[in-house]
Amino acid sequence: MSQSLWAIPLGGLGEFGMNMLALRYGDDLIVIDAGMMFPEAELLGVDIVIPDITYLKENRDAVRAIILTHGHEDHIGALPYILRDLNVPIYGTRFTLALVHKRLEEHALLEQADLREVLPGRTVEVGPFEIEFIYVTHSTIDCVALAVRTPLGVVIHSGDFKMDPTPSDQQPFDLHAFARYGHEGVLALFSDSTNIERPGYTPSERAVWPRIEELCRAAPRKVLVSCFASSIHRIQQVVDIAATVGRKIGFVGRSMVDNVEIAHSLGYLRIPDGMVVRAQDLKSFDPKKLTVLVSGSQAEPMSSLSRVAVDSHRLLSVEETDTVILSARIIPGNEKAIFRMLDHMFRRRALVYYDNSNGVIHVSGHASQEEQKLLLNLVRPRYFIPIHGEYRQLFRHAALAHQVGAVSGEVLLLEDGQPVEFTAEGAYRREPVPAGRVCVDSGSLEEIEEVVIRDRKHLSEDGVVVPIIAIDKHTGKLESLPEIVSRGFLPSENGHEVLNGARDVVLRTVEQSNPEEKMDWSVIKEKIRVDLKRYLNKQTSKRPLILPVILEV
Repeated sequence: MSQSLWAIPLGGLGEFGMNMLALRYGDDLIVIDAGMMFPEAELLGVDIVIPDITYLKENRDAVRAIILTHGHEDHIGALPYILRDLNVPIYGTRFTLALVHKRLEEHALLEQADLREVLPGRTVEVGPFEIEFIYVTHSTIDCVALAVRTPLGVVIHSGDFKMDPTPSDQQPFDLHAFARYGHEGVLALFSDSTNIERPGYTPSERAVWPRIEELCRAAPRKVLVSCFASSIHRIQQVVDIAATVGRKIGFVGRSMVDNVEIAHSLGYLRIPDGMVVRAQDLKSFDPKKLTVLVSGSQAEPMSSLSRVAVDSHRLLSVEETDTVILSARIIPGNEKAIFRMLDHMFRRRALVYYDNSNGVIHVSGHASQEEQKLLLNLVRPRYFIPIHGEYRQLFRHAALAHQVGAVSGEVLLLEDGQPVEFTAEGAYRREPVPAGRVCVDSGSLEEIEEVVIRDRKHLSEDGVVVPIIAIDKHTGKLESLPEIVSRGFLPSENGHEVLNGARDVVLRTVEQSNPEEKMDWSVIKEKIRVDLKRYLNKQTSKRPLILPVILEV
């Protein structure tokens, strides 16, 4: 093991989100990013999904640090859930750690966390790894790529990036650093595939200014702008545009207010004095002079924008001829919810703008094909591994790398849990390690078992039936007729007949059981469940969840 470097992807290859990659040399292991993702519709009642870290727990003694590329949830969101098992130092830039600080504080984990701030352009040493943080542009601030120097060569992890030639904070993408490493020689490049399906270049963040300014100037009443709360560049531009057209600014939504406060306190967000309207004054403020930044661009069920749309927000409402600008991409899977929310805005006769069909109101934070080609040409790695994306995107990124011809060794298409071992001779796929998804309910830090989700699916489709019986403990006789309670199960027409029949089935089951079975609750419950399931399925073709309850008398 000592003479080879292992790269073990634990999340983010084959899905959007929950990004996590482990690099291991001998008995030292670092983890790059610890992201979460939001569940698909099938995962009923699950709040977030995080990577399975069984491999890291099994090798707990080798884990030296977690290195973060930037502060988006799909890169830091799993930290509160994995720090209990792996309390190791966390390295990140200033704004990234400020967001982590907030998350850990909410979960009461801040006391024992070891957060270490790093600066772009500097290096840190962790075991045998020397890590340089390279400044990259993206849709949030303080983002870095990582150049990890190992005894076998340099590994570059792009993080999330786009090559913005005119970033709104004048902090350019550090092309020189990538070129410098490319000149020296790079063992492997792991690069972001999110926008591989888009030809050309991703427009600069500044591209949104003209259209948003035009809409704010023309707006007859107040303007609501919704964007991701982490898009500090976008927020800065909206603040500057509001100042330019003579409007004041308000902030609504917990994540929006939190991020604005953090960015402002760190000096990353400039807001002129006297420009902010307090949230409680928004309703009474002159609408012609007001712009409000609202979180909830993805129409999350209880987010501020969703509540504003149905007029149930106490601080803000949408009136006729208000302007609503959705300055965020519609994440695949959220279309239905977002369009339903926008429908409510249209019903209120608001002026709604939500895509780039007539003027740019949103640009992506990820590199398109030409930028990905440029990165490949700058780095010229021996091995190339596409990361961050669904399988078709990884596949297309691999094809693009072949087309560019900048990879001297081979292009490796991996999925979560598929390790690669780099040795002096070459790169080899090894036995998969445990990897996958862990579902979490936000009310707790506990993970949800697969069976719970299965039960929820079951309940949502066929409902629940609860037979309740009272048995005399000593004689094993029924004290009264069984009761049957059901929810979400029966059609009303012949419902009573079916339930009466179910009562008879339960009676018969109990009467036909011998005395020992009657004394053993678990046996009798299982017998009732099996008989009732058969009966109900025959009568209604449904399979409700059956939960027998036995009362001792």
